[in-house]
Amino acid sequence: MKKTITIFFFILICSLFLYAQESETKIPSLQNEKWWGAFVAKGSVMPWKDTPTLLDLHNQNFNNQTVPLFLSDKGRYIWCEKPFQFTVKDGDIYIKTAPQNIEIVNGGSTLREAYLAASRSHFPPSGKLPDTLFFSMPQYNTWIELMYNQNQQDILDYAANILRNDFPTGVLMIDDNWQKYYGNFDFKPEKFPNPQAMVAQLHKQGFKVMLWVCPFVSPDSPEFRELESKGYLLKKKGSHETALIHWWNGFSACYDLTHPQAFDHFIKQLKTVQEKYGIDGFKLDAGDVAYLSGTSFDSYQKDALCVDHSQKWAEVGLHFPFNEYRACWKMGNQPLVQRLGDKDYSWNALKLLIPDMLTAGLLGYSFTCPDMIGGGQNSAFLNVGKFDELLIVRSTQVHTLMPMMQFSVAPWRILNESNLAICRNMAKLHVKMGPYLLKYARHSAQTGEPIVRHMEYEFPHQGFSDCKDQFMLGEKYLVAPMLTPDAGRTVRLPKGKWKDDSGKIIHGGKTIDITVAPDRLPYFEKIK
Repeated sequence: MKKTITIFFFILICSLFLYAQESETKIPSLQNEKWWGAFVAKGSVMPWKDTPTLLDLHNQNFNNQTVPLFLSDKGRYIWCEKPFQFTVKDGDIYIKTAPQNIEIVNGGSTLREAYLAASRSHFPPSGKLPDTLFFSMPQYNTWIELMYNQNQQDILDYAANILRNDFPTGVLMIDDNWQKYYGNFDFKPEKFPNPQAMVAQLHKQGFKVMLWVCPFVSPDSPEFRELESKGYLLKKKGSHETALIHWWNGFSACYDLTHPQAFDHFIKQLKTVQEKYGIDGFKLDAGDVAYLSGTSFDSYQKDALCVDHSQKWAEVGLHFPFNEYRACWKMGNQPLVQRLGDKDYSWNALKLLIPDMLTAGLLGYSFTCPDMIGGGQNSAFLNVGKFDELLIVRSTQVHTLMPMMQFSVAPWRILNESNLAICRNMAKLHVKMGPYLLKYARHSAQTGEPIVRHMEYEFPHQGFSDCKDQFMLGEKYLVAPMLTPDAGRTVRLPKGKWKDDSGKIIHGGKTIDITVAPDRLPYFEKIK
């Protein structure tokens, strides 16, 4: 009898455990409540209303940053330390995870109060910034111009053209395929005959130089054999063999950064690169959970999930003030530069920049760059017969009053003189606004508040929750760029007195229609 009772209770406990693991928690929305969160790259569909499929933070990041957080305009937030699956139906959120891991917190009555409450508890501000040059000067990336043909002469020519066309100098990033192979950190000698001299010249011209790196290691290389012998690479599940990860550049082994010695080894390699070549920092790419989720692997940290590897990859950047990420898990309010995922060269893609930037700020990623000007998806630039010059101009203008702006496709190659002059003037306007941008970057480092702010964040309960085509830059400027090839747009001005970019005073609390010439970036200064 005792044995039967024992078995019964064992089965009951197991059933309750499985139920807890597989159960679905419904978070009903309050009346007219709106939610943001989880995926930066889904900003354009926020506030959430319905999801056509189950979304999963374990193995999806949609080419961008993720956080296990939802925020509401009624002051509530939802947090879970671990990744979870979820759907949204009619504004109600359904989370599949162990219910005891979910926190539903009332942080106040507004989106701002919800964000600040979540930040204080789960990703408090560090008080630190990435290098201030990111906010005060433009960035340049060699990806679209050179793609996989990174080489010394063309990089120097790219830099020379920046100066020749009177664009401000700033950070210059040398992108993928500069190194001999993945896991090796020497320049290809056939492409870079004297990399030290190249970097010295770029420094002399006023640039800081960053290199693209990833956590992958080419198989059957000396580095692969050394790292494998030390146990520094991810292993196949239940095996001592090294796992091969299928990512966008083929099959590679991958550093196991949950291993403390492997982590230190990788940092040491990057520090050696800096000392040897004079490099200032690194673009740390390929931290996506999607590339690890399809592989069964074992790591040094026995319970590590794909997101934990993504987080350890982000922690590498804390050792380098010049850093950039495109994929990240958690790590909000840390001194890490984030960038929106590579987008197409298209008007539809341009419309994604503002909502994604707004979402990045709401998830704690204040130090974010809105992709590359014109788009960072290299395939979209192949076989272009005639460039839509207005699209490049408008893309430049969207970047101008963001925390950072990054050129890649060379405007002097594809634009006529008048459109080139517009982009040059926008780059100089960004520099002019540098002190203001840096002021709010420092404010964000201390308080956690976003630099680019949702209208609902700054003007709660005034009908701005669905506003996705304009934003507040700090507390002072409302920015309303052109996102279509049209000649005009509407702007929703909150109550108060505003001064537009021509100096005209406008009383708010209304929607206005404006005509926007190609050389105009509409923005409005709050007077009171």
